[in-house]
Amino acid sequence: MDFVSRLISQLGPVAGMVLKAIFFSLLGIFLLVAFIVTRRWYRARYFRRLNQRTFALRAVWDDLVAGRLPVKEWRLNPFDCEIVEAILLDNIETANPDQLAPLLSCLRDSGLLDMRIREARVSGGWKRRTALVALGRTRAPEAVPALAEALDSPSEETRVAAVRGLGRTGLPGAAVPLLDRLVGNEIEVPEHTLKNALANCCRKSPSVLISYLNKSTRQTRELIARVLGEVASAELGDELMILAADPLAEVRASAARALAAAPPSIALPALTVLVCDDEWFVRLRAVVALGFMEHQGRVRPLIRALCDRNRYVRQRAAWALARLGPQLEDVLEQVVDTRDSYALQAFVSELERSGAIEKVIEALGGSEEDNSAGNVLLDALNAGKKRVEAALISAAAAGRG
Repeated sequence: MDFVSRLISQLGPVAGMVLKAIFFSLLGIFLLVAFIVTRRWYRARYFRRLNQRTFALRAVWDDLVAGRLPVKEWRLNPFDCEIVEAILLDNIETANPDQLAPLLSCLRDSGLLDMRIREARVSGGWKRRTALVALGRTRAPEAVPALAEALDSPSEETRVAAVRGLGRTGLPGAAVPLLDRLVGNEIEVPEHTLKNALANCCRKSPSVLISYLNKSTRQTRELIARVLGEVASAELGDELMILAADPLAEVRASAARALAAAPPSIALPALTVLVCDDEWFVRLRAVVALGFMEHQGRVRPLIRALCDRNRYVRQRAAWALARLGPQLEDVLEQVVDTRDSYALQAFVSELERSGAIEKVIEALGGSEEDNSAGNVLLDALNAGKKRVEAALISAAAAGRG
């Protein structure tokens, strides 16, 4: 150091500053390299230990889950606890009802579930959000109260984590605190997050949503109706009939979507009415539901929708009609009888896309009447061909110009 000091004093103040800068730069580079090497060594050691303990615990996994392995052999080791909890949660997410019971029993008996519940109630920040997500993965009813308490947190990130946790449980009871706060306008989370959570919770029991529809305001009523449209089942037939006559168009559209899962004896009359609704998206949802229904009575309302003033409704009706198979000849005759050029154009275009146009032409080829459905179909195809040729000629002329 004395040599460096004498050299700096001899070279002057500017050179001294340069030498100091070089020295500190080299020192910083050395420390950075040392940090990287140390970090890599530590991570390699951590993952090596993780693999060893995971292999050891996997070897006795059946005994661990069944309770034959004493809990004290691994529970007091935080590293082993982390591994066991991760494996349990992964297995719980993919377990069927028969496999779920012993996994939850192990989670309860080991105290891991109670530990996560306590973290969700006492901890804060990232640690609390991690605990909330982990509780949702457990699918345990005991986790619902702790998750519900987190819905009132002042932190939006914590509230979102609680909503996602409740949704991941997949329990109908987990939807109750969400719906209570939604109806009371006491929850502030992104709408899509809340919608997904409610759909997951109510998939097995959609009737939970019905009682809250009558107590909700306009905005919340539309949200609940959209969720109901995703998870509705055949058991909600009568309730869906009532929703199909709701004054809110969004609710009627959701009811039309849900009616696709109802018996045809209930769904067909309601969908026939909704096909004539004032709102185009309600008519579109009704046509989509009719397209998935296996019933002869759907042809007439679909023909009516094929003449709709909205292009999307016509296209979807044509899609459903073009996939009726053996009935295509009769359907074509009914479409021709409407004398609606837009309806015929939409139906013919869909026949071309589905690849059924040649079969229909062959089936109708024997007719000799000038106004037969086959001749009308051929005329429509020729007219479409001429329009395409004219468009190509215009495009070529514009390109040359």
